[in-house]
Amino acid sequence: MKGKSSWKPAEYWDEIGGGKERRIKRMKGSENLGCTGMGYENAGSGRRANCIIYGILYGLSCVTKHFPYFHILMIGRILGGTATSILFSAFESWLVYEHNSRGFDSELLSTVFSHATLGNSLVAIGSGIVAQVFADNFGFVAPFDLSLTVLVIMCVFLVTTWTENYGDATGNVMSSMKSALISIKQDRKILCLGLIQSLFEGSMYTFVLEWTPALTPPDPPEVPAGLEVAADDEVSSTIPHGWIFANFMVAIMIGSSLFKILCKYSSPESFMRLVLFIGAISLVVPIVLPNNKEYIFAGFIVFEVCVGIFWPAMGTMRGQYVPEATLCQVQFMLNSWKSSPPPVPNEALRSQSNLALLPMKRTDFTIPAVCSALIRAAEILFCAGGGGGGEL
Repeated sequence: MKGKSSWKPAEYWDEIGGGKERRIKRMKGSENLGCTGMGYENAGSGRRANCIIYGILYGLSCVTKHFPYFHILMIGRILGGTATSILFSAFESWLVYEHNSRGFDSELLSTVFSHATLGNSLVAIGSGIVAQVFADNFGFVAPFDLSLTVLVIMCVFLVTTWTENYGDATGNVMSSMKSALISIKQDRKILCLGLIQSLFEGSMYTFVLEWTPALTPPDPPEVPAGLEVAADDEVSSTIPHGWIFANFMVAIMIGSSLFKILCKYSSPESFMRLVLFIGAISLVVPIVLPNNKEYIFAGFIVFEVCVGIFWPAMGTMRGQYVPEATLCQVQFMLNSWKSSPPPVPNEALRSQSNLALLPMKRTDFTIPAVCSALIRAAEILFCAGGGGGGEL
């Protein structure tokens, strides 16, 4: 039956999960616990093996969506967080190693990352549309089943076409992590990259949680008994998530194309300062115009364009500044800093999203304000780290 789903209403989850805010924090905390638990590259397993493990873990996470039990869903978030940590480390490390080992020009890395972001956006656009169709016809769990199928195909592709490579095949996990920590401490550029990525992606992952309520119209007022409302006067309180997501992916694709154009005239270290500033301004729109959904959506589109520029830019700079042998370990080391501020400022990757989640219960304006502040801080750090030159 169309729209059939095993999901329970929101009130049910509020009752067993302790309210919306607490439930979101628990799920997000479980995801980041998974990130810490298995983000590193085991010196004996290799990068291709970790990419296959990513597919297995995320596939299991999709399976948990069939069970309407909070704790099973939390386990799914742990598996998803673990897989996401691998996604942001092992694949890129494999690519950089193969690029260098085959003797390609190091300057071509920026082109590779730009094309990767463009291709990812094209796939994501199609995924959003297909997921919307499946959700409309088979229920909200159906897109996860489709995702599981794609993950199986990916694993088969990796097994049959990829070669294995290692960062440091002779070392053990502890020595690899020690080398990564030394790299972060000794090289200020790596530390700056970690902070910049932490601040921007922290706001980005908080945006992922908040764009739906920001764009959802308020519930229409209750109609007194005995009165009828014309069809034209009815206001829908739902939004087409799949189509909106597809629009966001188009914006990211535009950003990746702009990245290639910008690289012809400047370096990522230079133009990313302006990009981060524009990203911060775009997230001010929900604060200034909280009831204008059209302007909020336009601001979100601008932000996603900045995301499309940010990803290949950071991939290019990581390939330039982070030693290839410890790239995956450094990624994990930066990914391991959690929600409480550490004594030294090297929180990185997705960890800042925990900080942004802490004040969710205060006001509707807190989240965009925190996101904008995080990106603005990253932009200031870029300016401070790069001075007036073309490098960090």
